[in-house]
Amino acid sequence: MPELPEVEAVTRKLRAAEPWRSIVSAGQFRPTTATGLEQAIGRNLESVTRRGKNILLGLSGGPVVRVHLKMTGNLIVIPDIRMRPATVRAWLGLNDGRGVVLDDPRALGRLSFHESVDGLFEDLGPEPFSPEFTASYFEAQARKTSKPIKLLLMEQRAVVGLGNIYAAEALFQAGIHPAKPSNEISGVRLKRLHRHIVEVLTAALDSAVAAYEQPGTFSEGENFPVAVYGREGEACWRCRAAIRRIPQGGRSTYYCPKCQR
Repeated sequence: MPELPEVEAVTRKLRAAEPWRSIVSAGQFRPTTATGLEQAIGRNLESVTRRGKNILLGLSGGPVVRVHLKMTGNLIVIPDIRMRPATVRAWLGLNDGRGVVLDDPRALGRLSFHESVDGLFEDLGPEPFSPEFTASYFEAQARKTSKPIKLLLMEQRAVVGLGNIYAAEALFQAGIHPAKPSNEISGVRLKRLHRHIVEVLTAALDSAVAAYEQPGTFSEGENFPVAVYGREGEACWRCRAAIRRIPQGGRSTYYCPKCQR
């Protein structure tokens, strides 16, 4: 699933296609892919922003189209809406002939029309690059729960945008075991983890932006040099111990048994 760096890269690439035009058509091939998309017709597409892993298409008058890419989705602009690739699942046609389309091989992505952004993201935490995401704020969130620190990072309430790959990588860099109860981690170690969350996401963003500038498809973390993710049984780059994998929250978590405790 695309994480914050990949979603931000998609958002930036979409912004590069400005100026936008009026939306003259909308459609989808599956009823579950989009809701209310036809209400965008007749409005101008005015902005492209991101909140967490969500892309927001701002429309004239205040409404937004919320896009979640899910596992394999990509939101792109094509020069001719009539020439849609076979894997396009939903689209907005512009009056200059272009189209903003959800290209999604597994058809898991979702689009939805909303009259405003009010109430859409009340459960989300701060953006990792925002002034609100301070070390003291992060420590306060960790102190509230005994759930494993990896699951805290994944739930999007303490900080948005982290998924399986970059949560595992940040924990490795901070030397913290993914199953460690959040409220048992010292303030010093939480401060270190806060720093590495920002550093890992910054490096991943640079990697994703460069990758999305190239033609073809792209998977999250594809060009990011992972230390533990997906490396079960391979030697840790630091201590040479074998990387291990454990199930957490229905996902696989990778870690080094010696470097992380």
